[in-house]
Amino acid sequence: MRTQFLKWLMCATSLMVVGSSIAQNRTKKKRPNNTSAYGAQNNNSAYGSQTKDTTVKPNNTSSNSAYGNTGNVNSGFDTTLPIQVIKTTTGGLLDSTKMSLRNDAGIEQNLIKDRSPLPYENIREDDAVYRVRVWREIDAREKLNLPFRYSADEDNGNQRFISILLRAIKNGDITAFSGDDDRFTTPITPDDAINAFGNGNDTSKVIDRDGNVVGLQVRPKAVDPDSIYKFRIKEEWIFDKESSRLFVRILGIAPVIPFKLSTGEIIPNSERAVWWIYYPDVRPTLAKSEVYNPKNFGARMSWEDLFESRLFSSYIIQSSFDNPYNLPLAAVYPNNTLFRLLEGERVKEKIFNYEQSLWAY
Repeated sequence: MRTQFLKWLMCATSLMVVGSSIAQNRTKKKRPNNTSAYGAQNNNSAYGSQTKDTTVKPNNTSSNSAYGNTGNVNSGFDTTLPIQVIKTTTGGLLDSTKMSLRNDAGIEQNLIKDRSPLPYENIREDDAVYRVRVWREIDAREKLNLPFRYSADEDNGNQRFISILLRAIKNGDITAFSGDDDRFTTPITPDDAINAFGNGNDTSKVIDRDGNVVGLQVRPKAVDPDSIYKFRIKEEWIFDKESSRLFVRILGIAPVIPFKLSTGEIIPNSERAVWWIYYPDVRPTLAKSEVYNPKNFGARMSWEDLFESRLFSSYIIQSSFDNPYNLPLAAVYPNNTLFRLLEGERVKEKIFNYEQSLWAY
């Protein structure tokens, strides 16, 4: 009887040992406290193996890496890093054009340097019996206006119309005025005129092989000149009773661009004048700049001749006809572009009919 009791006691003890081992194994398989809701980080989870990196990291982990300052001790930016300003070589609005060391033409070209605009015929105030103020827009995407986007480089720089204006502003030949109004009231600096197109500088970090920031590089933002393809003109049509002629006098020229969101998306119907240039001031510069002629390279006229001869296509966006509130056509017809075009043609016809109705045939 005693022998059977001893056997039963040994079996019970063995079962208790086995149960204890199973419980310990289950405890080891429990998820640790730092496990996220997306699975274990030390085992294979639904997102792949996320085995913990046991490699000893260097002591400089608190320095600035390629992704910014990752340390907890020194969170300020190191202001002792060297800064390198890098000039752009391609793209942009004002890249310098190298002068040709030889005569880059089949003939000597000296006439263009001596050109000067002809003075306007004086019109007395008493003789100006009829005056109409008109605002127009030139779209360089139209076939007749393609010379405005002629992108060849010559000794005097890029031949795009916007590049000619910007070079004259930068060299101090003309003054740009704020685009807040078209009355030439607030002059702006050449840098402000250039940066008004969204230009400026981008600062990037210089990273060594270890991922540490060792310096800074400042690069100018590249603005595509072809993205500036609209120009606004402010002009007056004047009838001189002394000479019985209808004159047109251009007062100002302004490049036009739309507003953009921070994402780069263009806001519809948000075009505005960037800055204004007084046209009589820019006439000498335009007289020395030639217009691209697709038919004959040797018969090119100057930009001053193009504007005075009215060899461009445009449409009226505002006038002083029946406009006591001085509103553009976009405000009068906000949702109908066809009505704006028809109203502009009506203004053009009124000016034409006034001159023709003065004559008797």
